[in-house]
Amino acid sequence: MSQSLQRALTILIELGEDPKTLDQLAARLGVHKSTVLRLLQTMQSDRFVTHDASHRYTLGSRLFELANQALERRDVRTLGRPHLEALNAATGQTVHLATYESGEAVYIDKLDAIQSVRMYSRVGRPAPLHCTAVGKVLVAGHPHAQWRAIADRLDYRPLTERTIRTPEQYLRELELVAAQGFAEDHEEHESFVNCIGVPVRDGTGTVVAAVSVSVPDMLLDHDQVRGLLPRVLAAAEAISTELGWSPAPVTNSTATSEIPKGAV
Repeated sequence: MSQSLQRALTILIELGEDPKTLDQLAARLGVHKSTVLRLLQTMQSDRFVTHDASHRYTLGSRLFELANQALERRDVRTLGRPHLEALNAATGQTVHLATYESGEAVYIDKLDAIQSVRMYSRVGRPAPLHCTAVGKVLVAGHPHAQWRAIADRLDYRPLTERTIRTPEQYLRELELVAAQGFAEDHEEHESFVNCIGVPVRDGTGTVVAAVSVSVPDMLLDHDQVRGLLPRVLAAAEAISTELGWSPAPVTNSTATSEIPKGAV
């Protein structure tokens, strides 16, 4: 790597931490201020850096444009596959990845259970929004103001005795999902299957997909499926990290020793 390129990258890394003056950058690089100034002037001409009236340099708008383009081009299915495989191997159960497309939750990846039991779902098939864990997670990830419109247009055809039947019931469910950070399908879509789903986020924090684990009750009961939540959360967080998401740090004032109900 050329010396000038190495110095320019070091400047970007330094400015990524906080704004700095010319003197501070020169001291960090161990070179004369004139050398750093020439680099900064070149970088500023292409909007990689900028400076304020006090001559403190910060990252420029071109870097944010490039970062957004890079994140937009990252494929959630490709990036998520290794983490889905790890989740499938750890649980032995059916794993789904779904996204929200044209008003539907659509499965974009699936790993079958290690056991002989196979789920009805398949890649490319829509999942009902009101009675699947992935559907609830994806809708709950929409702005709150959009929930009512989505809820009002759904067909609440009952698939089991537990299927949500009304928009009001569905809206209450979305509030719960948003509050606890995960969704359940407790024999709502199929009478013998329990499922738990969690959101996948991109670099902006937007919910772009949902990961779920589905298990027939002949293998695990409802409480046992809820016990898989930490593994599902870990897989979704790993995929989100690949997409550029970074969770807000937990402070002493917000930390809690309690786990959400069912997150065992």
